[in-house]
Amino acid sequence: MTQTVGKMIGKKVLISILAFALVAGAIGTFTWRNLVNAAEPIPLPTFDIPALSEAHQTSPLPNVIVVATGGTLAGAARNGDKTSFQSYSAGTYTMEKLLGDLPLHKTADVSSYQFGNKGSGGYTIQELYDLSLAVDAALELYDGAVVTTGTDTMEEIAYFLDLTVRSEKPVVVTGAMRPWDVIGTDGPANLYQAIKVAGSGKTKWFGTVVMLNDVIHAAREVTKSNSHRMDTFETPMFGAIGYVDDPAVRIYRAPARALKAGTPEWASPFDLKTIEKTSLPIVEIAYNYQEAGGGAIRGFVEDGAKGIVTAGTGAGGISSKMSAARTAAIRDHGVMFVTTTRTGSGTMYGGSGNTIAGDNLNAQHARMLLLLSLAFSSDANTIRGWFSTFGTQDVEISVDENTALTASVDEPEATEPVVTEPVATEPALEPTPATTPEVTEAPAATEETEAPAAPEAPELVSTP
Repeated sequence: MTQTVGKMIGKKVLISILAFALVAGAIGTFTWRNLVNAAEPIPLPTFDIPALSEAHQTSPLPNVIVVATGGTLAGAARNGDKTSFQSYSAGTYTMEKLLGDLPLHKTADVSSYQFGNKGSGGYTIQELYDLSLAVDAALELYDGAVVTTGTDTMEEIAYFLDLTVRSEKPVVVTGAMRPWDVIGTDGPANLYQAIKVAGSGKTKWFGTVVMLNDVIHAAREVTKSNSHRMDTFETPMFGAIGYVDDPAVRIYRAPARALKAGTPEWASPFDLKTIEKTSLPIVEIAYNYQEAGGGAIRGFVEDGAKGIVTAGTGAGGISSKMSAARTAAIRDHGVMFVTTTRTGSGTMYGGSGNTIAGDNLNAQHARMLLLLSLAFSSDANTIRGWFSTFGTQDVEISVDENTALTASVDEPEATEPVVTEPVATEPALEPTPATTPEVTEAPAATEETEAPAAPEAPELVSTP
């Protein structure tokens, strides 16, 4: 009897062990499959970048690739009228044809890759994602890259590349204000000179630069200032970083980013290979003016905008109606806002919760930085940190390994001006939803808000 009971207990124990093993195995398999699925690589586009020819490999000249996207540079006059600068079809000629029209370059061996062929404004943000990865792929083989684009949104495309290209090699964006085949065209000279800048290596570690009309600008700061003139690209307040002449490329000012060359801080937080292009969110720009309404902000939110840049008057002020719409967008939808000025230059300060100061970025540049920030984080403090560090680009010079000299100091907290009307009051803020991080907003201030105290002189900061 005892023996029989023992056998029965033994069988039950064995069955239990087998069952446990089967369950554990199933759980392990399920977990492993989940881990495998979670670790699946993000599908990335591939590009048919031309290999270096044998002649280029043995040549002493640097290898430069031109990544072409079209624009006025590749434009053709309509109806054969070579005297009209405005009647033309952008993105008509291929880069292979354009390079064939140029004299043999004296300072670089040149190849080309035709990414696209249309006006700059016709590219989507997802296509810019591909363009950035194409430039990085090309720089794995070549010493420098020239990216040709239309000038309408050139500054935005250039800043997107500046924020996302991972290679430290030179990236030079150029284009033209007149199509390739009209009298007085600036296209051939701009293309030739941009190749010279990229091949010189003098903008290595600068990020992306823009070169037209023989003048070199930092992508972060440059803007198009005139609808027709060939000297349209300018850098307000700071000026160009250099220029190119027939015999030489001259650099007289380096972007703050270049001072971090060779360090982890040089790279931006926005590695596109770690996200899918579909994760790039909708971000819009709302422009302030006399008695501006809040309809633009409400419409952007209804269309799914996750972020909105306000181009305010003066020091970033917005009307009371826009302010009320902004408050509702933050409270009800967790939308992120960045404050800029419509004046063309000037630094923004302050901000709290989901309202972030855009430093001296213009609205279109701030939009690119906010768009990328929201693709990588939904946390307001993280995004504010990116705007105040990588986005601000204060100059900091390392004296030695223990000492750094900063050229600016922390400013006292300032609030964004809001143009108030006597009959309008801003609604009180509701408590922040638990699912939205720190979605609060500083109280509105009038244009007569007292200016913050003058900053103290820079001091030598020692780090242990």
